[in-house]
Amino acid sequence: MTAGLQLGVIGSLALSVASSVAIVICNKALISTLGFPFATTLTSWHLMVTYCTLHVAQRLHFFEPKAIDGHTVILFGFLNGTSIGLLNLSLGFNSIGFYQMTKLAIIPFTVLLETIFLNKRFSETIKLSLMVLLLGVGIASVTDLKLNMLGSVLSGLAIATTCVGQILTNTIQKKLKVSSTQLLYQSAPYQAAILFATGPFVDKLLTNRSVFAHKYTTPVVGFIVLSCLIAVSVNFSTFLVIGTTSPVTYQVLGHLKTCLVLSFGYTLLHDPFTMRNILGILVAIFGMGLYSFFSVRESKKKSTNDALPVSQMQDKETEPLLATKDSSDTKKANGVSHGC
Repeated sequence: MTAGLQLGVIGSLALSVASSVAIVICNKALISTLGFPFATTLTSWHLMVTYCTLHVAQRLHFFEPKAIDGHTVILFGFLNGTSIGLLNLSLGFNSIGFYQMTKLAIIPFTVLLETIFLNKRFSETIKLSLMVLLLGVGIASVTDLKLNMLGSVLSGLAIATTCVGQILTNTIQKKLKVSSTQLLYQSAPYQAAILFATGPFVDKLLTNRSVFAHKYTTPVVGFIVLSCLIAVSVNFSTFLVIGTTSPVTYQVLGHLKTCLVLSFGYTLLHDPFTMRNILGILVAIFGMGLYSFFSVRESKKKSTNDALPVSQMQDKETEPLLATKDSSDTKKANGVSHGC
């Protein structure tokens, strides 16, 4: 990985963390303090403002649009929009603890799907670091685990659509050689459309209140505008992080945001904070550190192998094959797999 690319990845990660923590604090004030509980409709406004902002940027030649197959963009946009709606429904029909478990389940399911369908291999050290991370976030954020059939089905659908949507975000950018900005510009209208059409009904179902009958005071409108502006950065950085790293790394980053939000909630908003929260956050940060260390080490190892001259690559590959031919044949016969 070149120095320029490393700086780009670090910048996208920092932008994602900063904007996500900012929008959580803004939305908490909007929903809890100002009494505007219409999260799904608010998300549709986020996406519409994002699209309008990118359209202005494109007209000013900040980036060049790239044509993407219509069926791919529409399917991708509707899938991502549906996953957002399902996550909101999952929160509405489940306890907070079970909803947190749903979010935790996204990482192992993403690893499973990438292993099965994309033949991607995750080392044992990466899997171990992910387990430590999930354990820490679970300790810090999961409280009760009340189950119900409808909530469980909605959570399962939310996990599936979120995993597939994030894998597609990474795959489309790499396969079709489109930038995060180009993909977001093409897909945002479809994501906004499905949420704009279904958001008021979902919010009505969850809150028993109508978004159209809400009293829009100046503070409410001000925070909605601020939330939409921050969302432009959130949406852009989401596509950027997944495109430059991987869906799993994006989920790891998401759990870092959870720890930061818990910490900011205690520091700025005086939310209740226990030793269990502190222990969980410390374990999660340790897991993130392990994941970062092993990911960077494997990336450097891969870059070194890719940079070897052809003659050295042939020597490097031929020698072990001659030395381990018998053991390789034995593994094939026994069907040994190094996957997830």
